[in-house]
Order: sequence, then structure tokens, then C-alpha cells
Amino acid sequence: MSSPVPRRRPIDIVRDELRLLVTVKPSDRPWQMPFAAALANGLPLFVGAYFGHLEYGLISSLGGLVFLYLPDTPMAHRMVSLMAAAFGMIACYALGVMSHLLPALMTPVLTFIAILVTMVCRFYRVGVPGSLFFIMTAAIGAYTPGDVMQIPLKVGLLAMGSLLACLIAFCYSLFILSRRAPRPVEPLPPASFDFVIFDSLVIGLAVGLSLATAQLLQLENAYWVPVSCLAVIQGMSLRAVWEKQVHRLLGTVIGLGVSWLLLSLPLGPWSIALIITALAFIIETAVVRHYGFAAIFITPLTLLLAEAGKVGLIDPGVLMEARFIDTLLGCALGLAGAVCLHAPRIREALSRPLKRLCNAGPA
Repeated sequence: MSSPVPRRRPIDIVRDELRLLVTVKPSDRPWQMPFAAALANGLPLFVGAYFGHLEYGLISSLGGLVFLYLPDTPMAHRMVSLMAAAFGMIACYALGVMSHLLPALMTPVLTFIAILVTMVCRFYRVGVPGSLFFIMTAAIGAYTPGDVMQIPLKVGLLAMGSLLACLIAFCYSLFILSRRAPRPVEPLPPASFDFVIFDSLVIGLAVGLSLATAQLLQLENAYWVPVSCLAVIQGMSLRAVWEKQVHRLLGTVIGLGVSWLLLSLPLGPWSIALIITALAFIIETAVVRHYGFAAIFITPLTLLLAEAGKVGLIDPGVLMEARFIDTLLGCALGLAGAVCLHAPRIREALSRPLKRLCNAGPA
């Protein structure tokens, strides 16, 4: 008979949590990759500042996020993958912008996007950041004011930013493939019902519930609630979800202080473009080493991308308070959704009727 496992002391648990919190992971990411990613984000902003339309540059800069989906495979595969991601980004943003005209459809549309995009990313084994930026782009589009006549302009601007990111990715790939051997393209593993269908439905419904809750609480510009929910719930285990939530909350709290300092400065179009470019470089350098540290800079970056047009018109303190509430609510609902995903009993209770409905049989 095996001896019982000794219970861990609370002090040991706290010590382990602190150790994980300060652990910096090794990375072999070349510095040219963060530089190219920052260029994809920042160049549209400099163009917009030059022509006196920073608001156009901000939309195109969202399209530049597609660069982060560039795989480290041979040239043909990486460019096809990136162009497919660009198409998905454009489609998600278009649906988000259109949902702004019918507020009652905003939650169903974003829930549909979250479910569908997560299914596609899981079926094709799209790595980090997964479905995050597709849904973030759609959410920001849904909360961007405008009328029906502006939809083609906005979608076209984001498409131009995505195409620019593809061009930068092509030039970067020519450079890096001459110095590093690409990773071979591995065949896709079989797509299981649980991994592709059930997980995507739970994740999408959690994202939709977070947005519905934000609207019920009448939170203004609550696009960050579903984004925070998705960023947390995507962990591969409950432990990973918990660790990511702690990192995100602490990073956001510090990042809000950084955001307040930046928004308190007399920012102009050129300085905003320069700050966003620098933040993008720092984030892509740090995120593979320490997510919590990167989250410090993710907060001001996303605030500027979504709210730069209002700089000087709103109180930074009010904006910081709203973002903190959004993050706290999104993380809490993301953790609840993660329990449904990773707790065996809850998962089995939820998946059994769904499998029966879809005639999927055992996973």
C-alpha cells in the first residue's frame, strides 16, 4: 500500500508561485523578428502622421498584427500561411465593423467569430497567438464609431496594413532564411472532436458571455473584456491558465501606470507612432521570455491603438480605471471558462450531450 502524498505547506505554495512569477524563459528568437514586427505595426502610423490622418494609420496598424502569424517554415509555406491569416484578419474586422451598426447583433457576431476562428486555428494547429488577434481586431472594429459609408474605407485600410505586413514578412524571410534553416512542415495530426469542436465552442461561448456581461454592466468601449477572457482561457491546462491570469493581472496593473504616464504627456501624431513602434518591439522581444513583463507594455500598446484618436479629449485616470475593470472581469470569466475546459467532470458532463447531438461518438 502506497504512503499518502504529504500536503504542501502554504508557504511552499507561495514560494513556488513567486518563483514562477520571476522565471525568465530562454529564447533563440533573433532580434530582427521583433524589429520587423514593430515595423509592420509602426510604418502605417508614420504614413498616417505624414498625411495628417493618424486615425487611418491606426486602422492599418491593426492589420500589421498579422505579421505575428508568420511561421518559421520554408518560404512557400510561410507566405501562404501568412496570406491566409491576412484574409482571416480582414474578414473578422469587416464583420466587427458591421456589427457596430446593429448593437443587438454585436455579441452574437463576436461569439460566432470566436468559435469559428478558434476552430480553424485548432484544426490547422496555428501556434501562439492563436485566435487572439483575430478576435481583438473584430472587437475593436465593433466598438469603432462610424456609419455604413465608412465600412469600405476602414476595411480597405486594414487590408492595406495586412498586405504591408506580408511584404515586410517576405523581406524578413529572405533575410532570415539565408541565415537559419527553416523548420520542416509537419503533417497535421488528426483533428479530434474534443480539441477542435468542443474546446472551440466553450472558448467562443466564454468570449461571448464576457462581452454580454460587459454590455449588461454598461461598460463603455468594453472590447478589452472579451480579449482578456480569450487571452486567459487559451492556456493548455488549468495551471497554465492560472499562471497566465496572474501574469496578466499584475502586468496590466503596472502597465496601467505606464499608460497613465504616456497619456499624461502632450502626445502628437509622430510621438504616438514612435511610441507604438517601440512598444511593439519591446513586446515581441519579451513575450517569449516572460509574459507578465510583456503584459506591462501590451496594455499601453492596445490602449493607444484603440484610443489614440481620443488623446487629450478624455481623462487618463478614467480610461485606466475602465481598462482595469475590463481586465479583471475578462480574466475572471476566462478562468471560469477554463474550469469548464480542464475540470474532467465538468468537461465530461458538457461534452457528452454535444457528442450525441453531433453523432461524434467517443473522442
